[in-house]
Amino acid sequence: MPDLACKLLVIGAGPGGYACAIRAGQLGVDTVIVEAARDGGTCLNIGCIPSKALIHAADAFARLRTFADKGAMGISSGAPSIDFAETSRRVGGVVDRLSRGVTGLLKKAGVRSLHGEARFRDGKNVVVRTAEGEKRIRAESIVIATGAEPMPLPSVPFGGDVISSTEALALTEVPRRLVVVGGGYIGLEIGTAYAKLGASVTVVEAAERILPQWDAALTDPVARRLAALGVEVHTSAKASGWSGSALAVEMPDGQRRNLEADKVLVAAGRRPRTGAARLAELQLTTTGPFIKIDERCRTSMRGVYAIGDITGEPMLAHRAIAQGEMVAGIIAGQPHVWDKVAIPAVCFTDPEIVSVGLLPDAARKAKDGDVTVAEFPFKANGRALTTERDDGFVRVVARADNGQLLGIQAVGEGVSELSAAFSLALEMGARLDDVAATIHAHPTRSEAFQEACLRGLGLPLHI
Repeated sequence: MPDLACKLLVIGAGPGGYACAIRAGQLGVDTVIVEAARDGGTCLNIGCIPSKALIHAADAFARLRTFADKGAMGISSGAPSIDFAETSRRVGGVVDRLSRGVTGLLKKAGVRSLHGEARFRDGKNVVVRTAEGEKRIRAESIVIATGAEPMPLPSVPFGGDVISSTEALALTEVPRRLVVVGGGYIGLEIGTAYAKLGASVTVVEAAERILPQWDAALTDPVARRLAALGVEVHTSAKASGWSGSALAVEMPDGQRRNLEADKVLVAAGRRPRTGAARLAELQLTTTGPFIKIDERCRTSMRGVYAIGDITGEPMLAHRAIAQGEMVAGIIAGQPHVWDKVAIPAVCFTDPEIVSVGLLPDAARKAKDGDVTVAEFPFKANGRALTTERDDGFVRVVARADNGQLLGIQAVGEGVSELSAAFSLALEMGARLDDVAATIHAHPTRSEAFQEACLRGLGLPLHI
């Protein structure tokens, strides 16, 4: 006989899992959630939240250094210093507060929580190894939300001074020399932060340019900023080994170069945690390394759902949250189906990048080239000029025949905060003239969205 029985069992208390459990509890579904570590998962504990807290601290320190070195805007100050151990403690405090908040929200929703490692016996029964011993759970429905983990490189395995993003966000000292393997968003976000904190940073990227998932127009401002910060970037280069003090790199000209480092951050991507909970026992249908799901997040086994990173790209917390909410509604008897148009992607580099919908080339391919693409540069935006960070732009991609927006992108300081407006426009089926006719507050960076749409209509005001 099981120790516990429930209508819904959620395995994994990351953003997708805890959102699913909370919503299910609110809808009156008898729910149990199991988490092997701390509530909040990777994003809250060792990913999104601590990295953004680190980036904030690094930005503040870099700004002080600018005032000390250059007297920017007539402001000058003494040479700043940083107690990085204290910074790390403050970052940990933010994480602790949010994790406790998730625990409280689960309790408020009436969700029963177990902390321990889960393993499947079959599609209805799970055993959880807790500190108090094993607990057997039988559930009518199960949601798999085990997330993803850093992907190691065979040539540079994790261990010692070769670290993943998890260890990079837990350092209590700024490394003097940091080599980052991987020029994607994780490597560049963390690498940029440590460069601002005083580390000598080198980036090694196998592709021809950094952030290859986006076009060069979006990534060039980031590359220029990295150069201004003194970050050395090697593209079309591959890490081939670690000696304990230097990283061997195969350069594009075929030469081998040794990059001395105190720490090597391997940020070559993430892989789904399909080894967790003995998922192989279920023999679920997969797509590559990911669990295959349908438009209701159902797997190939009746009563078993999967959400979040384990189901494939885009591996984003907000996608997992939306999937979790939807599945909770389905289990509660609601007729939900995944019909999202817009899933924003944000890169918290300096400057930031945000992208929603189709990039220009993808839109041209989908519409046989019959699209309108228009940009408005922040160099013509009053708010950007007042902050002395006028690099970047907002770009809109729309159908040429009726102006319906197909994609919106931006690169610039603080553009992540425009992601909600961009997503809303696509989700509501807005056209260029809808945004152009909407009053945008002045002076704000959001005006660049309106101006880009006006330019797409052939009616620019400020350029």
